Amino acid sequence: MRFVFNTGRTAAQGAGLERKTSEEYQKATSVARMNPVDMMDLEIEDGERLRVSGPAGTVVLRVEANDGIPRGTVFVPLGPYANAVLDGETHGTGMPDYKSVSVEIEPTDDPVPTIPALMEGIGGVALRREE
Repeated sequence: MRFVFNTGRTAAQGAGLERKTSEEYQKATSVARMNPVDMMDLEIEDGERLRVSGPAGTVVLRVEANDGIPRGTVFVPLGPYANAVLDGETHGTGMPDYKSVSVEIEPTDDPVPTIPALMEGIGGVALRREE
């Protein structure tokens, strides 16, 4: 099912959430917030996982219902999971598209990757998780 992908900072990120390989940061950035009606259409429930495929790649995220998200859109906090989906093309502006990106979403039983696994999967250096 096609959706419009939007990113942004959450309140927790704005408050200075750091330790970018910590479990806390992973939980804060590996979530997709969707309208509950869209979740019903996908036959997926709060806390389950979905596969998001976009211009740069695919990532598995945990889904969270949010009545404030318009139907047909999905919100993912800025971070490594959103970056795995978004294209780095800047169209000469120096800033990639972070909003209104077309993505494909489907339910999955695959696990949400850890941040180190996500980084290694795209060719990055293995990172040690902070506790």
